[in-house]
Amino acid sequence: MMEPEAWIPKTKIGKMVYEGEIKDIMEILLLGVPIKEPEIVDFLLGDSIKAEVVDTALVQRMTDSGRRNKIRVTVVVGNEDGIIGIGMGKAREFLRAREIAERNAKMNIIYVRRGCGSWECGCGTPHSVPFTVRGKTSSVEVWLKPAPRGVGLVAADIIKPVLRLAGIKDVWTFSRGHTKTTYNFVMATFEALKETTRVKITEKDIEKLGIVEGPAAGISKAFHTIKEGEN
Repeated sequence: MMEPEAWIPKTKIGKMVYEGEIKDIMEILLLGVPIKEPEIVDFLLGDSIKAEVVDTALVQRMTDSGRRNKIRVTVVVGNEDGIIGIGMGKAREFLRAREIAERNAKMNIIYVRRGCGSWECGCGTPHSVPFTVRGKTSSVEVWLKPAPRGVGLVAADIIKPVLRLAGIKDVWTFSRGHTKTTYNFVMATFEALKETTRVKITEKDIEKLGIVEGPAAGISKAFHTIKEGEN
């Protein structure tokens, strides 16, 4: 976990996290409050948050003085337990671009619903997606379909880190469009993961499919804390 002396919060949410009023990242995500400081994620998730580069490209911009080259880096961050974020950064140096991308990814995190939606399995554990979801970015479309335990990530290598860091262990994927555009492919997968939280579900679905929202541990506590605050 981040040392308290290393961070001076500037936003209201940041101050609440720093002072201990918010102790679970799900309390923020369930409320839909935007995260404006990446340090909030570091403070709450600590060493459990991991980062991985999924795309690197050289981009050019024509100016009056000639071509300007920059490195574009796309980074995915997650805790392998229902929390995932993706960010992009540009800079003249790779390390600086990666740092910007990682900060942007932490400010763009979401929680993912997981479950056991495969009729071939029915184990009731959150190892896959609970139902089929679709994501689209530009021309690229990605479908994520529930798979039984042991299948693994049946997906292109470029999107496997996104699924793995989100906590998905088994899934069937289908894609179409210009998937060689790595950034669009990754973002389409991210959009599909977002769809898991947009679908309305019932208490019966939650019990039958073993659905959990975000981290498997602590979600119910965060949910009840929010509900108590509303009453």
